[in-house]
Amino acid sequence: MKNLIIPKDYRNMLTRESTESAIKFIKDEFEKVLSQKLDLQRVTAPMLVLSGTGINDDLNGVEQPVRFPVGSLNSSGVEVVQSLAKWKRMKLARLDNEKIRGIYTDMNALRPDEDLDNLHSVYVDQWDWEKVLDSSRRNLEVLKQEVRKIYRAIVETEVALTERIPVLRPGLPQEITFVHSEELQAKYPGKTPKEREDLITREYGAVFVIGIGHTLKDGAPHDHRAPDYDDWSSPTINGYKGLNGDILVWNPVLEKAFEISSMGIRVSPASLERQLHLCGQEKRKELPFHARLLEGGMPQTMGGGIGQSRLCMLYLQKAHIGEVQAGIWPDEMRDACEKHNIELL
Repeated sequence: MKNLIIPKDYRNMLTRESTESAIKFIKDEFEKVLSQKLDLQRVTAPMLVLSGTGINDDLNGVEQPVRFPVGSLNSSGVEVVQSLAKWKRMKLARLDNEKIRGIYTDMNALRPDEDLDNLHSVYVDQWDWEKVLDSSRRNLEVLKQEVRKIYRAIVETEVALTERIPVLRPGLPQEITFVHSEELQAKYPGKTPKEREDLITREYGAVFVIGIGHTLKDGAPHDHRAPDYDDWSSPTINGYKGLNGDILVWNPVLEKAFEISSMGIRVSPASLERQLHLCGQEKRKELPFHARLLEGGMPQTMGGGIGQSRLCMLYLQKAHIGEVQAGIWPDEMRDACEKHNIELL
């Protein structure tokens, strides 16, 4: 409850019925625009993967997935996915003969370690996407090009929605600003990473923070990333590190930075080796996914995830993610929301 934000004089812009209709429109429209701009083909995604394969994601490196045995698999353990970063790379490897170089999927996941608040729930829904990337194009400028395409999809969907529902007003800037996490730390000395994000996003409206996972000059990373999907340790320009980052926009309802997407160029065999060493997780090299990647058996890719409920929250000017997805919440959170016109589904 200490993390719950109650906006002053909050009111819903739409009825529950109108909200449900708008959610459907947003998801259909954004999926269409995103697939066109990034040249992606839709594929079906799993909700479960086998334990012990290294396919499931650890996100920040510490979260534990939901696990249970399956009787028909001789009680082998399976896990509910937390994201699909590694699975998508394996999928593209299998699709190589079909010449499919870009995919996206409707990802549904469970993250039981999340601290529940306005932005975080146990249930996660996002568009996960992945593209084959020639090794000669593993650079920061290529990453920025894809960020701009995704941001244009976000802006165009907002325009389409506000034309359909005039009571909603567009608020996103036309362009996204790029800043490295090292530059952000230098710009706001003495501030925490979240405070830096709030300050820079309030100033520019939409920002892509580059280089998340490596250690900054103060001895800590901007935020944590697992060592085996995004490349956060390769040098880019001006001595900075990282070929990944987050898309942040300013949320005027919550008055804070609002993460829409985490994405990046994926680890090469060399950067995977380096990052496993930096994190003291060399034992992962024995897992099937990691061993295959280190042997050169995986395509070079880039990819990420874009929060579906997050986008709906932003566009519909909602204060809580529970207003756009059906979830479970502590009783005291439900009570507090009800008292302040926050209608959880």
